[in-house]
Amino acid sequence: MKRWEQLLEDGKRTLEDLKDRLNLTEEEAAAFQLVEEHYPIVIPEGYLRLISPWDAADPIKRMCIPLATKPSDDVKHITDTVIDGGQHKYDQSVLIMTNFDCLTYARRCYRKDFVALSPDEVTTRIPKLAEYIGDHPEIDNISISGGDAFLNSNQRIGEYLKAFSFLPNIDYIRFTTSTPATLPERITEDDGELLGLLSRYAKAKAIVIVTQFDHPRELTDKAVIALRMLREAGCTIRNEAVLMKGVNDDPDTILELMNGLVAAGVDPYYLYQCRRPFYVQDNLQVPIADGIRIVESAKERMSGMSKSFRFILAHRWGKVEMLGFLEDGRAVFKYHEARKDEDQGRIFATELAEGQTWLD
Repeated sequence: MKRWEQLLEDGKRTLEDLKDRLNLTEEEAAAFQLVEEHYPIVIPEGYLRLISPWDAADPIKRMCIPLATKPSDDVKHITDTVIDGGQHKYDQSVLIMTNFDCLTYARRCYRKDFVALSPDEVTTRIPKLAEYIGDHPEIDNISISGGDAFLNSNQRIGEYLKAFSFLPNIDYIRFTTSTPATLPERITEDDGELLGLLSRYAKAKAIVIVTQFDHPRELTDKAVIALRMLREAGCTIRNEAVLMKGVNDDPDTILELMNGLVAAGVDPYYLYQCRRPFYVQDNLQVPIADGIRIVESAKERMSGMSKSFRFILAHRWGKVEMLGFLEDGRAVFKYHEARKDEDQGRIFATELAEGQTWLD
């Protein structure tokens, strides 16, 4: 067993493991217990050490430890599943769900309710997915996701790369992973196997690693080394963050995060409006109007590279960019990607209610 695999195994947590170590309140402990009944909690030791147990408002703790639990009945999943394991929501892209394993089982995640797959099921899907993608010339990129794409074995990652790297219609392949932030040893202490795979296939097809850094404290020395190694293997790295109440909902934190990413060789890509996940109340959501003001205030002090990200609401009908306000106070939005052809690029404005966190 490689060291990163041992760290992953050791990162399985129970309420008893964390109650005293993180100085959990009775309310936090009760909420944690309810979540534990539904989902495994995996917090690697290195990431756990980022939490200050005596800080009740610690942002890393807030991302890992639930404050309240309640099934969310207003979030409806439209899977756009066209073939087992593949979702084809937008014409040019296919999202491939490779597993449902997550590190920290981040409270912002809305995919916790999917059913886990056996390795055999995943293996039999790959040739069918490749055939589907090859038969649809409009598809020019693939997003290999999860869960966490890098929690697959190197053998499994190699199977995906082998199947998709030589499809003539594919320009680039994306891997979505939080491991540079939560378990950088997945990259730095893997005996070079993962990096070797990526380097080899990057000669055939552009490979993009989409990371998930939400707070500047996650940009540790080990994380920065992992990012550098991925770049040296020939990968482009972009980051998707989520705006979360009590975590990064102030201009200074967003400024530090985006500047830190650029300094580490990562392109800021999206800052998402937080969705309501199952079994967690919506106490992480920031009102849309507040989010627009936070982002604009941060961007005023950013250079061009740092401010290249888009503030996005991932709606059931597409990715909607939040642009700003008109003089009459209405918020302005633009479809960055849309399910319907008539919505492509459409700009619209609407009044936002007090505290509104989502669009109908």
